[in-house]
Amino acid sequence: MNIYGVWAIYRFEMARWYRTLFQSLVSPVISTTLYFVVFGSAIGSRISDVGGVSYGAFLVPGLLMLSLLTQSVSNASFGIYFPRFSGTIYEVLSAPISYLETTLAYVGAAATKSVIIGLVILATASLFVELRVAHPFAMVLFLVLTAVSFSLLGFIIGIWADGFEKLQIVPLLVITPLVFLGGSFYSVDMLPPFWQKVTLLNPVLYLISGFRWSFYEISDVPIGVSIVMISVFLTACLTVVWWIFKTGYRLKS
Repeated sequence: MNIYGVWAIYRFEMARWYRTLFQSLVSPVISTTLYFVVFGSAIGSRISDVGGVSYGAFLVPGLLMLSLLTQSVSNASFGIYFPRFSGTIYEVLSAPISYLETTLAYVGAAATKSVIIGLVILATASLFVELRVAHPFAMVLFLVLTAVSFSLLGFIIGIWADGFEKLQIVPLLVITPLVFLGGSFYSVDMLPPFWQKVTLLNPVLYLISGFRWSFYEISDVPIGVSIVMISVFLTACLTVVWWIFKTGYRLKS
C-alpha cells in the first residue's frame, strides 16, 4: 500500500478542515445546547423517564447520531466533489495510488472529522446530563462504523452530484428526516402499533437503537440486528464505490 500517498491526501483534507475548525466545532456545540434547552427542558419536564433513563440522557445517543450522519455525508461529499469541480481529481487519478487507497484517504479524513465532532457533542452533553456508557467498546465500534459507512455514502454522493445544490439534497431531505423518525428523540414503544411497524422499515432506527444500547443497555431492536444492518449498509457502500472506480462513473468524463 502507498502509505505516503494516502497520508498526503488525508493530511490535505484535514488541513482544509482545520482552517474552519472554530466554525466546525462551535456549530455542533450550539446545536446540542439548543436541543437540550428545547427538548430536554421543555419536553423532558413532562416525561419522567424512558426505559428507566432520564429523558435528557435518553436524547444523547440520538443527538450524536443526528450530527454524526449529517456531518459524515457532508464532509465526504464535499471532499471528493471539490477536486472534481476544480479539475484536480485528474491529478489524483493519474498519481501512483490505487482506487482503494484514494477512497481510504478521503473517507478516512471525513470519518475522522465526524468522530471528533461526535466526541465534542458527547462532552457538551455531559455538561447537561449525567452520562454513563455501559459498553464503551460497543459505543466506539458503532461510532466508527457509522462514521465510515456514511462517509462512504457521502463519497458516493460527491461523485454523483453535478452541482453544489445536489450535495445538500440527501443530507437535508433524506438523512435528517430518517434520523428524526428513527427514534432519536423517542422510544418506538411510545408509538401506536401500526407506526411501530412502519418505523421498523427505517434503517437509521437500527443504528440509533444499537448506539443507545451501548450507553444504557436499552434498545428498540436486538443489538445483533443493529450490527447486521450497519454491516450490510457498509458492504453495500463499498460495492457501489468499487463499481464507480471500475467504470469511471463521473470521474473520467
